[in-house]
Amino acid sequence: MRAPEPPADGVRASLVVVGGVSGAGKTTLGEQLAAALATPFVEGDGLHLPESIEKMSSGIPLDDEDRADWLDRVGRTLAAHSGTGLVITCSALKRRYREAILAHCPEVVFVMLTPPAELIRERLAQRTGHFMPPSLLDSQLAAFEPLAPDEHGVAVGSDIAVGELVAQAGLR
Repeated sequence: MRAPEPPADGVRASLVVVGGVSGAGKTTLGEQLAAALATPFVEGDGLHLPESIEKMSSGIPLDDEDRADWLDRVGRTLAAHSGTGLVITCSALKRRYREAILAHCPEVVFVMLTPPAELIRERLAQRTGHFMPPSLLDSQLAAFEPLAPDEHGVAVGSDIAVGELVAQAGLR
């Protein structure tokens, strides 16, 4: 993990993307993390175009072209909160997706959730009211690229205390 360098005055508002496949626990952890950091929380799924939600609801995975505008909106939303901090959810499955976000907001820290696939399948089987069907999990798992050592962030399993995460990721 490599966290961004703090500014010269040592004060940096936390800008965090909580990423991972559908069902990994992004929203749950994101809400807890935002509360711990006293920053706003945004559910990144709300930034998808209606056409993309319809596509996923139909069981069709998004392609890179579908994701481009969404990643742009995620990055711009983070940049707009650079003074106050923000925790936002976004799958950010591939390095190039994370780079698209970083192009707007280079100080972002990625918290990538990597629980076991069996646990995710159990969660998705029990989840109701979400547009993403469990049938798309395999396409997300296949697309997932773990954080590289030179990326700003930390990978965590499913059981981490928020305080521990804040310390591990160097958040404030």
